[in-house]
Amino acid sequence: MSAIDDLLARARQSLSRVGPAEAAAVQASGGLLVDIRYARLRERDGTIPGALIVERNELEWRLDPTGDHRLPEATHHALPIVVICNEGYASSLAAVSLHTLGLPHATDLIGGFQAWRAAGLPVER
Repeated sequence: MSAIDDLLARARQSLSRVGPAEAAAVQASGGLLVDIRYARLRERDGTIPGALIVERNELEWRLDPTGDHRLPEATHHALPIVVICNEGYASSLAAVSLHTLGLPHATDLIGGFQAWRAAGLPVER
Protein backbone atom coordinates (compact mmCIF):
# COMPACT_ATOMS: atom_id res chain seq x y z
CA MET A 1 0.00 0.00 0.00
CA SER A 2 1.34 3.46 -0.87
CA ALA A 3 1.73 6.13 1.80
CA ILE A 4 -1.20 8.15 0.42
CA ASP A 5 -3.44 5.08 0.34
CA ASP A 6 -2.56 4.43 3.97
CA LEU A 7 -3.23 8.07 4.91
CA LEU A 8 -6.58 7.98 3.11
CA ALA A 9 -7.62 4.73 4.81
CA ARG A 10 -6.73 6.13 8.24
CA ALA A 11 -8.56 9.38 7.50
CA ARG A 12 -11.72 7.57 6.48
CA GLN A 13 -11.79 5.62 9.75
CA SER A 14 -12.75 8.83 11.53
CA LEU A 15 -15.52 9.78 9.08
CA SER A 16 -19.13 8.74 8.69
CA ARG A 17 -19.06 9.15 4.92
CA VAL A 18 -22.34 9.69 3.07
CA GLY A 19 -23.77 8.78 -0.31
CA PRO A 20 -25.49 11.20 -2.67
CA ALA A 21 -29.01 10.81 -1.20
CA GLU A 22 -27.68 11.31 2.33
CA ALA A 23 -25.74 14.39 1.23
CA ALA A 24 -28.91 15.83 -0.31
CA ALA A 25 -30.71 15.17 2.97
CA VAL A 26 -27.98 16.99 4.91
CA GLN A 27 -28.44 19.99 2.65
CA ALA A 28 -32.25 19.84 2.93
CA SER A 29 -31.99 19.87 6.73
CA GLY A 30 -29.78 22.97 6.81
CA GLY A 31 -26.31 21.49 6.59
CA LEU A 32 -23.69 22.64 4.12
CA LEU A 33 -22.50 21.01 0.93
CA VAL A 34 -19.03 22.38 0.20
CA ASP A 35 -17.60 21.86 -3.28
CA ILE A 36 -13.79 21.97 -3.19
CA ARG A 37 -13.24 21.11 -6.87
CA TYR A 38 -11.11 23.50 -8.86
CA ALA A 39 -12.70 25.86 -11.38
CA ARG A 40 -11.93 23.80 -14.49
CA LEU A 41 -13.90 20.81 -13.16
CA ARG A 42 -16.83 23.01 -12.13
CA GLU A 43 -16.86 24.61 -15.58
CA ARG A 44 -16.69 21.21 -17.28
CA ASP A 45 -19.25 19.33 -15.18
CA GLY A 46 -21.39 21.95 -13.46
CA THR A 47 -22.18 22.51 -9.80
CA ILE A 48 -24.65 21.34 -7.19
CA PRO A 49 -27.40 23.91 -6.61
CA GLY A 50 -26.94 25.56 -3.23
CA ALA A 51 -23.48 24.12 -2.60
CA LEU A 52 -20.83 26.51 -1.37
CA ILE A 53 -17.83 26.79 -3.66
CA VAL A 54 -14.66 26.86 -1.57
CA GLU A 55 -11.47 25.80 -3.27
CA ARG A 56 -9.38 23.45 -1.18
CA ASN A 57 -6.63 25.95 -0.32
CA GLU A 58 -9.18 28.23 1.42
CA LEU A 59 -11.34 25.60 3.12
CA GLU A 60 -10.22 25.90 6.74
CA TRP A 61 -10.24 29.72 6.68
CA ARG A 62 -13.72 29.89 5.19
CA LEU A 63 -15.35 27.30 7.48
CA ASP A 64 -13.80 28.19 10.85
CA PRO A 65 -16.74 29.71 12.79
CA THR A 66 -14.27 31.68 14.94
CA GLY A 67 -12.18 33.06 12.08
CA ASP A 68 -12.14 36.52 10.57
CA HIS A 69 -12.30 35.09 7.04
CA ARG A 70 -15.21 32.71 7.54
CA LEU A 71 -18.19 32.51 5.23
CA PRO A 72 -21.49 33.77 6.67
CA GLU A 73 -22.81 30.19 6.50
CA ALA A 74 -20.08 28.94 8.87
CA THR A 75 -22.07 29.77 11.96
CA HIS A 76 -21.12 27.16 14.57
CA HIS A 77 -18.95 24.12 15.26
CA ALA A 78 -21.87 21.66 15.29
CA LEU A 79 -22.85 22.47 11.70
CA PRO A 80 -23.20 19.39 9.46
CA ILE A 81 -20.83 19.73 6.50
CA VAL A 82 -20.39 17.43 3.51
CA VAL A 83 -17.20 18.12 1.56
CA ILE A 84 -17.35 17.27 -2.13
CA CYS A 85 -14.45 16.79 -4.51
CA ASN A 86 -14.56 15.20 -7.95
CA GLU A 87 -14.43 11.51 -7.01
CA GLY A 88 -14.33 11.35 -3.21
CA TYR A 89 -10.63 11.19 -2.39
CA ALA A 90 -9.36 14.70 -1.58
CA SER A 91 -12.65 15.38 0.21
CA SER A 92 -11.88 12.71 2.80
CA LEU A 93 -8.61 14.39 3.72
CA ALA A 94 -10.31 17.80 3.75
CA ALA A 95 -13.08 16.57 6.07
CA VAL A 96 -10.52 15.24 8.53
CA SER A 97 -8.81 18.63 8.48
CA LEU A 98 -12.15 20.19 9.41
CA HIS A 99 -12.44 17.72 12.32
CA THR A 100 -9.05 18.96 13.53
CA LEU A 101 -10.39 22.50 13.30
CA GLY A 102 -13.22 21.57 15.69
CA LEU A 103 -15.98 20.72 13.21
CA PRO A 104 -16.90 17.18 14.30
CA HIS A 105 -19.85 16.80 11.93
CA ALA A 106 -17.80 17.29 8.78
CA THR A 107 -17.69 14.35 6.40
CA ASP A 108 -17.44 13.76 2.68
CA LEU A 109 -19.42 12.41 -0.24
CA ILE A 110 -18.52 8.88 -1.30
CA GLY A 111 -17.69 9.07 -5.00
CA GLY A 112 -17.72 12.88 -4.99
CA PHE A 113 -19.46 15.05 -7.54
CA GLN A 114 -19.38 12.24 -10.08
CA ALA A 115 -21.50 10.04 -7.76
CA TRP A 116 -23.94 12.92 -7.18
CA ARG A 117 -24.37 13.38 -10.93
CA ALA A 118 -24.64 9.62 -11.58
CA ALA A 119 -27.42 9.44 -8.95
CA GLY A 120 -29.45 11.87 -11.06
CA LEU A 121 -29.41 14.62 -8.46
CA PRO A 122 -29.63 18.27 -9.60
CA VAL A 123 -26.67 19.85 -11.38
CA GLU A 124 -26.42 23.42 -12.65
CA ARG A 125 -24.36 24.24 -15.72
